[in-house]
Amino acid sequence: MEISIIIPTYNEENYLPKLLESIKSQDFSDYEIIIADANSIDSTIAIANSYNCKIVEGGLPGVGRNRGAEIAKGEKLLFLDADLELSKNYLKDVINEFETTNVDIGITLMTPLSEKIRDKLLHDIANWFMIAFEKIKPHGAGCYGIITKKKIHDSHGGFDETIEYGEDTDYIERIAKNNLFKVLKSAKVNVSTRRLEEEGLYKLLKQYTKSTINDFRKKRTNLEELDYKFGHYNSLIEEDKSEISIVNPVKNVVTKEKFHDSKIMPSQPTKIALENSKIALKNNKIALENNKIALENSKKKIFYSICGEGLGHAIRSGVVIEELSKKYDVYVFSSDRAYKYLSEKFNNVFEIDGFNTVYQDNTVKNRKTLYKAIKNTPTHLKENYAILYKKAKEIKPDIIITDFENYSNIIAKLLNIPILSVDNIHMITKTRIDYPKNSQGEMLKSKGVIKSFMIRPKRYILTSFFYPEVKNPEKVITYPPIIRDEIRQLKPSYKDHVFVYQTSPTNKKLINTLKKIDEKFIVYGFNKNKIDDNLTFRNFNETKIYDDIKDSKAIITNGGFSLISEAIYLKKPIYSIPAKGNFEQLLNGFYVEKLGYGIMNRTITTKTIEKFLSNLHIYQKNLKKVKNTDNREIIKEIEKSIEEFAI
Repeated sequence: MEISIIIPTYNEENYLPKLLESIKSQDFSDYEIIIADANSIDSTIAIANSYNCKIVEGGLPGVGRNRGAEIAKGEKLLFLDADLELSKNYLKDVINEFETTNVDIGITLMTPLSEKIRDKLLHDIANWFMIAFEKIKPHGAGCYGIITKKKIHDSHGGFDETIEYGEDTDYIERIAKNNLFKVLKSAKVNVSTRRLEEEGLYKLLKQYTKSTINDFRKKRTNLEELDYKFGHYNSLIEEDKSEISIVNPVKNVVTKEKFHDSKIMPSQPTKIALENSKIALKNNKIALENNKIALENSKKKIFYSICGEGLGHAIRSGVVIEELSKKYDVYVFSSDRAYKYLSEKFNNVFEIDGFNTVYQDNTVKNRKTLYKAIKNTPTHLKENYAILYKKAKEIKPDIIITDFENYSNIIAKLLNIPILSVDNIHMITKTRIDYPKNSQGEMLKSKGVIKSFMIRPKRYILTSFFYPEVKNPEKVITYPPIIRDEIRQLKPSYKDHVFVYQTSPTNKKLINTLKKIDEKFIVYGFNKNKIDDNLTFRNFNETKIYDDIKDSKAIITNGGFSLISEAIYLKKPIYSIPAKGNFEQLLNGFYVEKLGYGIMNRTITTKTIEKFLSNLHIYQKNLKKVKNTDNREIIKEIEKSIEEFAI
């Protein structure tokens, strides 16, 4: 079953039918409804039975939700309050967004079941608040459509039944600590304004402001503080006296209490009451702003500096930056294509100059690369100093993270800022790698360059699809490749084309070779949109490239780490053509062949490609043995290192 809908109830005969009818009218049917009832004395149970709901004994809301979850058959759990109504296509839209964004726990936006401008404004503020603090402090403004996976609910012990008030926010916060939380925006749930009508704006704002401030101070709020009661009671008001039956939803004890009419009947709005409401709204807004400022000031500041050559470093770093931004203030520095890619995804991205290798015909031109570096270094030092150094003096970062970007290393040493290295390149210097024995000269040259880029970081966090012995485990740790969500969500198939990607558009020999082979090739990296016989050239398009990768039967690429890692994740056989003179690409291609994921050749011929294509079934068999992982462990390691080494 796709989803179990769990609804705690107590005397909800006036609201429950509307909710159940809105569920029944959905264009989605793979669900069950579980009512957790706290001994209602009205017709709630009869209504639930008439809609074929499962019924369990409830109690306070957290207790009822847990009892419902215990018998749930669905893979996902959706917790709703009884006074809600689902909007059209709510279930289909929420489940689709939950799955496509790979969320572990989410909450939906809300809209009031009221036409009053005041009510709409208040709910807009609540929605804004949830979104604004989504990455800072995950929480929910009530149990208005909390969706999670059953296995995650179970592994976190469900709702904390000892909490009197705010058990929903506690639930979200505990799960979101180690899982992905998101405010889902594809559908809204319609919310009753009964509490607003019953308790009045001034009292309700006081309650929410008090509980929110306590929440941000990590202090529990009890019911006595808020003068808050659970349960909704029918009252019979007579002319001479009023008698209200109140049922304790836990003990099921009925008591009779008498009240004077004046204490029950709401007074007419007055100018004073309206002014108090305005003041409460203003104070609430000030409190929220103060909380936001306090949180921002308390967050650690991180400089994240990324090598600009190609897109591999940027794509990997983008995944990490997105996660770190939920807890920290992150400032990003990069060059060339990486800067363009990252600046479209994040704020606080600054362009610096970077080192670039010169390629010609898939060969590193050492002299031209050296000449370009010597020529540009004085200018780069001056300009990067003006950006990195001045920003560091202004912002005062607590730590620097670098993905093989060397100028940040200089700033870290000058200003005595701790630095972490997160990349795959240091596999060459920090592990005992195997490599082709005729490539020792390239290996030694590569080690020299790498060591000059990075001088004694606090920790090396390496990402790799192969795992040689680490030389210094106290300072170096390896994790599987960081895979972006867009790739992880793809459902690969094997169609009739081969995906081809080249870092440099100068490899004309490859193009001439592919034209001689009776296969369809989709080619990226040559900066053009064109069909040439069996070759379809495409300019880089982030959406289109995903389809071309996922539907390919094999991948031909240089030796770039990111694309090879993504190909392995999608179980695509790999033909690696490392650029001559680039030892890192050679190493990646060497391990592709060693692990049986494909082959590696620096000189491409029709014979080697045809042989590769004839053995795809062998490589696919080996690739299926690779266990795919998510990025959580390496993100935890990075966050742990930040907390350990930050100033």
